[in-house]
Amino acid sequence: MINNRGDIAKAYYEAMSHKDMNFIEQHVHPNVHFIGPMAEFTGKDKYLDSVKKLFTLFKGLRIRTQFSVNDQAVIVYNVDFPDPIGISRAVALLDFKDNLISRIELFYDARPFEEMAKKIFSNP
Repeated sequence: MINNRGDIAKAYYEAMSHKDMNFIEQHVHPNVHFIGPMAEFTGKDKYLDSVKKLFTLFKGLRIRTQFSVNDQAVIVYNVDFPDPIGISRAVALLDFKDNLISRIELFYDARPFEEMAKKIFSNP
């Protein structure tokens, strides 16, 4: 089991790059709070549903760097989307509770994603 917050965060985003839902599901707190430029919500089921939708939209994800202090970690990464979007640079601030990711705040330029976000965050 991974215990260091930075190692968990890095492994989590590596799982995102491999579209590994099992790893992601195991490391997200039941009451995860997600904050992004285009949506904010609480709850593991809603978060996992959004991740599954995201997986259908990107080609790859590459971690650029990561660091952690106490119960927080930061991941800086690039996501490769099909044209016309291309590479999107992003930063995730992760908070931990009970060794699980309890809060995810994303920072990225949301303008290229307005139509895509409707597909990811809309209710089925």
